[in-house]
Amino acid sequence: MIVTVTLNPAVDIAYKVDHFKIGHGHRVEPGRKTAGGKGLNVSRVLKKLGENPVCTGFLGGNNGKWIMDQLGQEELEHTFIEIKGETRTCLAFLDEELGTQTELMEKGPVVSEEEQEEFEEVLKQLMSEAGMIIASGSLASGIPASYYREIGEWARAVHIPILLDTSGEALEKGIEGKPFLIKPNKDELCNYMNQPDLTLDEMIAAAKKICGQGVQYVLVSLGKEGAILVGNDHFLKAEIPTVQVVNPVGSGDSMLAGMAYALQKKYSLEECLKWACACGTANAMEQGTGTIQPHIVQELIRKTKITQEEKG
Repeated sequence: MIVTVTLNPAVDIAYKVDHFKIGHGHRVEPGRKTAGGKGLNVSRVLKKLGENPVCTGFLGGNNGKWIMDQLGQEELEHTFIEIKGETRTCLAFLDEELGTQTELMEKGPVVSEEEQEEFEEVLKQLMSEAGMIIASGSLASGIPASYYREIGEWARAVHIPILLDTSGEALEKGIEGKPFLIKPNKDELCNYMNQPDLTLDEMIAAAKKICGQGVQYVLVSLGKEGAILVGNDHFLKAEIPTVQVVNPVGSGDSMLAGMAYALQKKYSLEECLKWACACGTANAMEQGTGTIQPHIVQELIRKTKITQEEKG
């Protein structure tokens, strides 16, 4: 069983706005409303791949109830802690003509220490049956930046691999928990290294530095350039096929789901990277977020090329 952790989910509402301008009013059609959060996107893709993940984290208020209803409709098993605060709302304004996306993301509700303690009990109970933990996304207000480190320590104590996808201080602290794998994109890795940009060699060096702190693998998503997977004695680079991109939002989450699925199946590292890239690319070809078509994934796996640039 794979458990996905979403500590700061959201009701995501996306509006299509032609010629979006700051300071102007825009009449729009009703927005597309989804149960959002990186871990929920991961769960959807795992479900499409035939897995039955269990979702957990924090949900509260009317937004939280709406998300739970949506998860029920999607037949996603969940064990969320109900909190007093209201789960956040995030807005996205998509201008297809200009090819831009403007987002307004609420910080999220305050989660009390008591609610965090209740979550710890639930997660540790789930760990008694879990084969893997995937922790994704930002932290809600009131949750310390070190929380992913703590989750990593809980998982390591019972020998369960944890895959971590977050950014900023949460990533810095999370690495201290020695997760099995982290999945930054290039911008997030640049921010971690306090650099405006990194070359491929510099990204590899940064990833190896992170591996030196106890992380087994660093998976760096590079958009249309593919991805790299770096370990202490491995460096793989993936080249992906050119596709018609419809909506890239959620592709990083889909990539992580593909990686988790393949790791769970004990595939080779090369095959794991193919699955990760194929799922990320397949998501970008769909209108929805955290959505793939399994037959498209299989086709993309065949078209994804892996090169082993370095070993040792």
